[in-house]
Amino acid sequence: MQPIDYVILVFYFLLLIAVGIWASRRVHNSADYFTAGGKLPWWLTGISHHVSGYSGAVFVAYAGVAYTHGFSLYIWWAGGIFISTIIAAHVVAPKWSRLRSRLSIQSPTEYLSVRYNLTTQQIMAWSGVIIKIFDVGAKWAAIAILLHVFTGIPFLAGILIAGSVSLIYGILGGLLADVLNDFAQFIIQLVAGFTMFFLILRELGDGLAGYITMWDSLPDAHSQMFNQPYTIGFFAAILIIDFFSYSGGTWHLATRFISSPSGKQAQKAALLSSVLYLLWPLILFFPLFAAPIFIRDLADPTQSYALMALKFLPTGLLGLVLASLFTNTLSMTSSDANTISAVITRDILPNIFPKLKTANTRTMLILARVSTFLFTFLTIMIAVYSDSFGGVFGLIITWFAALVGPISIPMILGLLPLFRRSNSNSAIISIVCGIITFAILKITGQTSLAVEIASPMLCSLVIYVFSGLITGKKVPEQVNKLLDSLQYDDLKEIKAENHK
Repeated sequence: MQPIDYVILVFYFLLLIAVGIWASRRVHNSADYFTAGGKLPWWLTGISHHVSGYSGAVFVAYAGVAYTHGFSLYIWWAGGIFISTIIAAHVVAPKWSRLRSRLSIQSPTEYLSVRYNLTTQQIMAWSGVIIKIFDVGAKWAAIAILLHVFTGIPFLAGILIAGSVSLIYGILGGLLADVLNDFAQFIIQLVAGFTMFFLILRELGDGLAGYITMWDSLPDAHSQMFNQPYTIGFFAAILIIDFFSYSGGTWHLATRFISSPSGKQAQKAALLSSVLYLLWPLILFFPLFAAPIFIRDLADPTQSYALMALKFLPTGLLGLVLASLFTNTLSMTSSDANTISAVITRDILPNIFPKLKTANTRTMLILARVSTFLFTFLTIMIAVYSDSFGGVFGLIITWFAALVGPISIPMILGLLPLFRRSNSNSAIISIVCGIITFAILKITGQTSLAVEIASPMLCSLVIYVFSGLITGKKVPEQVNKLLDSLQYDDLKEIKAENHK
């Protein structure tokens, strides 16, 4: 990198901090901090949902997969999210916004005390916070790897730089700062992504046809839709995990829908995000697919994207790409920190310290910012010791993907009338059995990747669904009222439907 690249990178960091300061002036209470007052327009929500759905880890862990396994990455990652988010748009996304309207929720777990009971809510809140510490830690580790390849900055220093920038603007501006960062990052990503796309096409020499002809220069398996160990079984497992994750089981994505003005706006946002997942990765991942043509026998495939950028991008644009990758990670990690802070502030601490239930808005806002800081600090510690958990890919795929299912199944299915008979016992038993299944598979270590990540989720899913079907217990009236109220935006529509 040249001096102009560093200037661009530093300028962008300062811009992020400025956005945080600007947004902080519009944050007057915890509702503004956690949900932007429920006023986010659908197009901004959709872009934010898309951008905050992946981080710089995509260009590290997934870049390594693309280098060694080719196009199958697009199928199981982008394709899986596209399908699952379309389904979520029609089935789940609108309900999150309606929960805010009906119950005034500010966190994704806040409604669980009404849907199940307080014990279930606390188990899910604590479990989700712990899992997210590992997930966000992996993303700090990923951006540190990118910084090291681009600039030579030591791994630890890269983690501290990334974490510090995120802390400053995230603590100041809350969700509004996160969403505005997502939008700015998306614009930068478009510029950097298309630049890389056309420069590599020019190098291949066949114009747009180079996208097709380049596969002849790659191993045959690279052009296959499914490439061991990323088989059709793995894709099926990821597809189910993606549905629960991108419909709100990954809490910061639920927050995007919660912050929409209405259910219909949340649905439009989810549809926009799904279309972006279908189209944009075809451009964005192109350098990842082409990397083995230009950089052969790479000892560490996770460095492939960074090395391609260093090889092809002119001075100035290199700093822009690094800023793009950097903010990919910051948008997700800061969003995670904001949402986890909401869960801690709204759902965990008030039950440990009951006086907080009647605290004033200023106290709750201070508490929100302090919990954001503490959560981010813990994730930075996990990043420093990421190798102990299987590296970046191990943290994201093995730990987070395998554990997000047991936590998110009661949360997402609990919103649907079809599963109204699944009660607190169903939720708790399904979570516990899913986590136990994960622990057993980690200890034995004799299973395929598909089985390892799918088994905890499938175990939880079966127990949650069938325990609800066989209990035969009467559904509490408050649960019936809640689920019925989530079917429509307008309460008049609910009354008309009940009258029929």
